[in-house]
Amino acid sequence: MSVRPSAPALCPSTTAARSEGVPRPDVLARLATVHAARAQRSLLRSLRTLDAVDGASIWIGGRRLSNFASNDYLGLAQHPALIEALVRAARAGGVGAKAAHLLGGHREDHAALETALARWTGRERALLFSTGYMANLGVLSTLLQSADLCVQDKLNHTSLLDGARLAGCELKRYPHADVEAAQRQLDSRPGVAALLATDGVFSMDGDSAPLPELAVLCKAQRATLMVDDAHGLGVLGPDGAGSVAAAGLQQDDVPVLMATLGKALGVAGAFVAGNAALIDGLVQNARTYVYTTALPPALAAATRAAIDIARFEGWRRDRLRHLIAHFREGAAARGIALMDSCTPIQPVLIGESADALALSARLEECGFYVPAIRPPTVAPGKARLRLTLSALHTESDVERLLLALDAARA
Repeated sequence: MSVRPSAPALCPSTTAARSEGVPRPDVLARLATVHAARAQRSLLRSLRTLDAVDGASIWIGGRRLSNFASNDYLGLAQHPALIEALVRAARAGGVGAKAAHLLGGHREDHAALETALARWTGRERALLFSTGYMANLGVLSTLLQSADLCVQDKLNHTSLLDGARLAGCELKRYPHADVEAAQRQLDSRPGVAALLATDGVFSMDGDSAPLPELAVLCKAQRATLMVDDAHGLGVLGPDGAGSVAAAGLQQDDVPVLMATLGKALGVAGAFVAGNAALIDGLVQNARTYVYTTALPPALAAATRAAIDIARFEGWRRDRLRHLIAHFREGAAARGIALMDSCTPIQPVLIGESADALALSARLEECGFYVPAIRPPTVAPGKARLRLTLSALHTESDVERLLLALDAARA
């Protein structure tokens, strides 16, 4: 009869050395130290609970504030058609999807939404993800391997950077919107598979990437171009199809397109669109798609309603353009320096975090909700107020904001 060997005992000398040596750092104590350091530099983030939302107004602590911090660019988040579609779908099939897409969670509402998104963006296929963060992680970790190169704009969204890091490839970043620098980064690793990723509209600066030039560069370099169009979809391009469409580019120019559904469309979730090979590959290999519960089908139904409105009610984009022009002209007349943006994202660069917080607080006293954006979301010394406009705002709202902003700076 065989005797099962017993587990080896810990070496007494090793145990003693551990107990007598330098104690292990406590991870929670370390986190508290980081927290205290952030507080000292005016960098703490804080959660604020909204009492109610009504169009372009919110209530916090019983006070009504004009909201200039929302990504609801087209004013669809409370649109009756979206609410009706969501409620109808929830009554018919429940709220949750109950499972991952591949294990029985994929419903007709999901399939219909993917078809509508592909048609709208001029792509062969589309695939839903639960969030934009998960979409970017899934795409980059699927397409890239450790020997590959990923080139990215320095102001890209964190999810794109994290996706490259998760893939384990070499990540090289180029100065913002600098196509020549992007070329140098690609030239540094000839002969390896390469992907260039960029935001379409940059979430903190509001400007657009030089997509036509990047598309030409990627074709010349045989690199794959990926665009995160979270802040362009619904706002830019013919029928609101996004920054890629606004640049006159097709699927062959931008093989990988990602966009979110919780900004201009007012719902939640994200999608990736491209050719059949891309989508089939993601279904098989994107861990953030395979191993998570599907988006609630009722949200998919509401998103289809949002797409119809975004596509065919062009007056919403016309109104946005009018409000953007009004705000920028009014700011220039008052000597308020703005960053170079023609999108609903209109940042006012302040510099120091404490100054940005103070200005935000003064605006709130005047009835405006405009949170300060500070490092690490933006670079040190570039704290700002990130003003965003919505089709729900009126000219009067914008004018009152300009007056308050001018007075608060004094």
